[in-house]
Amino acid sequence: MLNIIFTQRRGNSIGRSPAKTSKTNKTNILAAVNTWLAVCLLAAVTACANSPNSKALEEALAADPKLKQNPVVFSSPPPATAIETNSIAKLPPDFPTEIPLYPNAELIEVGGQTDPSQKNVRLRWESTDPVNSVQNFYSTEFGRRNWEIVSRPTAEGQGSLVATRDNLRVTVSLSPTQKVGGSTEFAIDYSKESPEIAASPQPNNSESSASPTASPTPSNSEGTTSTPSASPKSAKVSQLDTQIPQQLRQYVADLSQLEVLKVRSTENANLETASTLPKPNKIVTRREYARWLVGANNQIYASRQAKQIRLAVDSSEPAFSDIPKTDPDFSAIQGLAEAGVIPSSLSGETKDVKFRPDAPLTRETMILWKVPLDTRQVLPTANIDGVKEKWGFQDASKIDSQASRAVLADFNNGDLANIRRVFGFTTLFQPKKSVTRAEAAASLWYFGVQDQGLSAKDALEAKSQPAQ
Repeated sequence: MLNIIFTQRRGNSIGRSPAKTSKTNKTNILAAVNTWLAVCLLAAVTACANSPNSKALEEALAADPKLKQNPVVFSSPPPATAIETNSIAKLPPDFPTEIPLYPNAELIEVGGQTDPSQKNVRLRWESTDPVNSVQNFYSTEFGRRNWEIVSRPTAEGQGSLVATRDNLRVTVSLSPTQKVGGSTEFAIDYSKESPEIAASPQPNNSESSASPTASPTPSNSEGTTSTPSASPKSAKVSQLDTQIPQQLRQYVADLSQLEVLKVRSTENANLETASTLPKPNKIVTRREYARWLVGANNQIYASRQAKQIRLAVDSSEPAFSDIPKTDPDFSAIQGLAEAGVIPSSLSGETKDVKFRPDAPLTRETMILWKVPLDTRQVLPTANIDGVKEKWGFQDASKIDSQASRAVLADFNNGDLANIRRVFGFTTLFQPKKSVTRAEAAASLWYFGVQDQGLSAKDALEAKSQPAQ
């Protein structure tokens, strides 16, 4: 066929010019080749369609019939489950309330609850206060709450503070250095072998937990095991007059057991001592507080005569014109004046020659008389700005300049401060406000500075010990 086509093309080219003939020949050759290839391809396809291998080829390229019967469904992956996080750690529900909590600390981690029988738990805390403040707090609290301190950190801060009480063991681990940024981390590990230890669902937001003080929290029920005094008599808080504020009941109970809170039913009657304080919310007079101040100091320091206040004798010249030698409280009031505890003409701190024994005792006067028996040294100089900076009192300018020295010194006693023990947290001191009998008793529960004082509880324990 190619020969015929080529012959015809060649014959048609005779008589043309050589240039045109050459160009035409190339075109004809390409057309002939394309035609031949198309014919060959058509023949091959036709032959394959009728061959035995065509069916095998078709089956090989066909889809899997199993896929048609059981089609695979491709689904998108499930969304990732969000992990619930909580950055605020919470105390265990059975946290023992006997363990004091540092007030200016945040709980950052709870761990170690691996042994239900032993209840080994570790609490990690963080505070902006320095390490020594945390260490001093726990040393004071464990001592005040009748814990037995097994070991203490070294002076350089190395080691742990370990204390035990009943079946409870507590270890306070302190880091000798602060973290970058000024924060201090410390850990509290506690374990208890007996489930009988008192516990509450949440820590008590009273003075013993959220704002711990050096004194134990008064007991509200028979099921509470933490009591301020080891004396069996001191545990009878429920028998006190219910009119006594709850936070002050135990202080009154301990001092009543020491027979310090002596009162007169009438003006000329003899002093009476009762198992409870009569009319606890009645305003206390300056006379009564002076009498109790001497009695409490001398009872608590019964074994340390060097710290006792000497009662005045009849031969003493009266320091106050309205407290003659015949006054029933002359020995106590005159003794305080001669000791320089209260301002008088003898100390030269006042020109007022009258004591006004039956006038109400104010808050600033109570602190002015009590703090010198805590510090046992000259009161520091003070001004309004200094008191306001330390205590944050909005009414600092209303405090008498002489009393402000005692108020400032009281702040330096930390959680053992009289103001904190008697009035709790407050930004108003109300210096001219009258003091109740129960409040006056609370101020007399502890004498001294941190780690160097004694409480009414300590005095009761000493009295309960058999004579050597």
